[in-house]
Amino acid sequence: MQENLISSVVVLACLWGISRFLLRIVFKWQPDSRKLYQWKKSTNYVITGLGIILLTNIWFGGIFSIATYLGLLSVGLVVALREPILNMFGWIYLLWKRPFRIGDRIKISDHTGDVIDITLFQFTLNELGTGVDSEQPTGHVVHIPNSHVFTRTQVNYNYGFPFLWHELQVHVTLESNWRKAKEILTAIGQKHAEQLNEDTKRMVLRESQEHLIFYKDFNTKVYTKVAERGVQFTVRYLCALTRRRESENLIWEDTLTQFLAAPDIKFAYPTTRFYQDSGEPYQEPPAIQLPNESK
Repeated sequence: MQENLISSVVVLACLWGISRFLLRIVFKWQPDSRKLYQWKKSTNYVITGLGIILLTNIWFGGIFSIATYLGLLSVGLVVALREPILNMFGWIYLLWKRPFRIGDRIKISDHTGDVIDITLFQFTLNELGTGVDSEQPTGHVVHIPNSHVFTRTQVNYNYGFPFLWHELQVHVTLESNWRKAKEILTAIGQKHAEQLNEDTKRMVLRESQEHLIFYKDFNTKVYTKVAERGVQFTVRYLCALTRRRESENLIWEDTLTQFLAAPDIKFAYPTTRFYQDSGEPYQEPPAIQLPNESK
């Protein structure tokens, strides 16, 4: 017993020293905080695994003797620990396939948020509220079991295309100068859209095509449609994932300023019209004769 205790203490001390030594080396040559975080988590996993193997070898007298014991308990463990085992396989899947990484913005089931941690049994989101317009942080932290990656639909906002195509709708009356309104909206959308230089465009196109996502035009578009309340304009523009609400706010402020300053442009909104009966008997309107009809 004393020999096993001394051996265990020596093994744990050596593993702790190796972990500290490796992390100190990594911190010197790696300035990226996200990659440092990943190195730290990976080192902890490897050291923990080695510790379990070495301590098992010390206390149970070798790997082959413990294999028989584990074989007898395997069926019961699978049944009793079904969820933890699924979470562990989900963790392996997250490390292997990388459907999302630390810092990605994802949506899974009813939860949307930024991934801030991935552990052996769960991953953690900084929640963005679906009830709050434009997905702003709610201040809540959500822990989701890793097994959900096998059974829940996932949306990764960062995968393949690191920007967002956002749309907002503006309505003007049918009597308004709709061509002028469309020109104003196009200029405002281009002003507040994400500005990509040529190098950035080539990089985005290259990364997108690796995932079979093809974009040829990043310019702002304004689409016209006649709706129930008047002329509907849909402004489609490119923005960063974290600037959706800010860009929409700027576009609306400029739109309100310029539309209210134009006397020939009026916003359309739901209205109700009332007609008063004059009390006179109804008379048929006179027939309209087309010019090519014979008299």
